Amino acid sequence: MSSHPSTNPQTICEDILTSEKRYNIEHNILPSENIVIDRFLARGSELKDAYEELYRKLHWHPPALQVFLQLILSTAAFWNPNRISEARAARDKLEGVNQEIARKAAELTSLLEQRSDLHNTSGFAGNTHYHVCEVLEKAAENNHRFELYVRKPLRDLRFQFDLKYWPSLSDFMRVLARDADCARLEATDSLTAAATKAMRPSLADYFKALFTAIDENSAENYGQLPKGLKLTDNTLASLANCALGLDPDDLVDGPYVKRLRQRERSQT
Repeated sequence: MSSHPSTNPQTICEDILTSEKRYNIEHNILPSENIVIDRFLARGSELKDAYEELYRKLHWHPPALQVFLQLILSTAAFWNPNRISEARAARDKLEGVNQEIARKAAELTSLLEQRSDLHNTSGFAGNTHYHVCEVLEKAAENNHRFELYVRKPLRDLRFQFDLKYWPSLSDFMRVLARDADCARLEATDSLTAAATKAMRPSLADYFKALFTAIDENSAENYGQLPKGLKLTDNTLASLANCALGLDPDDLVDGPYVKRLRQRERSQT
């Protein structure tokens, strides 16, 4: 963390936030984090005690204070309740898409098998693809690297072995159907996994993402936050209230965070 002329924790923290916002604006990035910064700056009186605790526990470990504030910004911007709801909806939609792919691919498998039988028995044939390598070549005809490096050796391999050595088009469709039907969805990052693991959405989802972010950025996991960092329940509640822009009727308090932490510890 860069040196500050002030020794007032709130001034130091707000200077860091202001610098983050300036950098984002200059580089035209992270507007959602700037919204969170504006909330912090507008509600500074609610964060006085939180800033003092953050400064007391982090300023001896440069750049831990800046890292922690950045972590708070990104978590509120990308794992807030609205974003988490969108992630849950996207997960449900992806599950539905996989099931639809499984159904359509199974139907196409049957149609390809019927067409193959008719080609062999009806006395008629259409000028359609029958070899998987044909389909592969056609699909990749606009891929310059494929044309340059893969097409010739693949074609040589195709003509080296006759059709009985290759899977049929219906075999390919059958595998795609089975693959989609058996897909088991998993979050691609640990924060999304933490925020969406509960069956029903709640504000606790955001805190789970926040706890995971703090843990991932700790010295135990080769991060820049000091080992064993423990913030009080009141500080975490104040930070969340302001970061998420919660209304007076929706504010959480220290006892809420304490109960949530105890529940998380019991589950792990």
